[in-house]
Amino acid sequence: MTGPDQASAPIPGSDSLSVRLTDSTLRDGSHAVAHQFTEEQVRGVVHALDASNVEVIEVSHGDGLGGSSFNYGFSRQAEFDLIAAAVDEATRAKIAVLLLPGVGTIDDLAHARDVGASVARIATHCTEADVSVQHFGAARDLGMETVGFLMLAHRIGPAELARQARIMVDAGAQCVYVVDSAGALILADAQARVAALVHEIGADAQVGFHGHQNLSLGVANSVLAVQGGARQVDGALCALGAGAGNAPTEVLAATFDKLGISTGIDVSGVLAAADEVLKPTLARLPFADRSAVIQGHAGVYGSFLLHAERASQRYGVPTHQILQKVGEAGYVGGQEDMIIDIAIGLAEAAAAVG
Repeated sequence: MTGPDQASAPIPGSDSLSVRLTDSTLRDGSHAVAHQFTEEQVRGVVHALDASNVEVIEVSHGDGLGGSSFNYGFSRQAEFDLIAAAVDEATRAKIAVLLLPGVGTIDDLAHARDVGASVARIATHCTEADVSVQHFGAARDLGMETVGFLMLAHRIGPAELARQARIMVDAGAQCVYVVDSAGALILADAQARVAALVHEIGADAQVGFHGHQNLSLGVANSVLAVQGGARQVDGALCALGAGAGNAPTEVLAATFDKLGISTGIDVSGVLAAADEVLKPTLARLPFADRSAVIQGHAGVYGSFLLHAERASQRYGVPTHQILQKVGEAGYVGGQEDMIIDIAIGLAEAAAAVG
């Protein structure tokens, strides 16, 4: 039986480990609030995170630059105004933006740079890294730090994911993330993908990990990712994010501190940011309910949850059944409109039986 001292023993070699936490409350967390963040909320969260020494804070529509639309959901306030407010509020932290090629454009990226964003995170489906090449080149030309996102990383094996990461690195990515968009990776599966990227990329770029809580493994997967060689990790205050939410920034900071892994973050400060600054402004917190667990089990893109809930209300079919069918169909980000088709099909099938 493991004693208390052994249970909290640091990861071997962790005294020399340093991990950079990026907080995505104001981007991935936007999904959980239907993209309704206000400038006041952005300023409050950025101020608290910046004071807690969080190095990078991501701000944009949940689906990235250009995401405010009928298909993905309209933002309450213009995202460039929110980005500019975040830049104005931060004294130390870098402000990052996300761009999905085909949703956002290089002009959007240049606009984000003009208002002060300094980190460009370019996201593609895990098998489509080649569509990001020009965007990495543009971001480097703009003088931005570049990060690649390989979404729905559970869909392919470690070796193929590593090959996709190489495409991003050769295009100019300085870090490539294994992104568990569905919260579907389980422990060793996450670590193996990270290790494969580390082996492929070597010293050419860093590797990151972005975990979700659909199977309540976001924090555990993040720790294993660091053990596998990841040096950047994402979180969100109060686990705010798509699906059941992201690995909580405050829990990650406390966990890494307990393991002797340096993040530079003030744990007390980031706990206060979650509990005193963000939480009082939220009407709902993500959690691993039936529908969210189905997302993790069936490998469904996290941001589909609210879309499926709306379709459920409109067509009178259970959300979890819609998400199960989405998983069986293998839909990826950008195919939100197909959720309606599934809901209509389920409603028609139910009516026929009835």
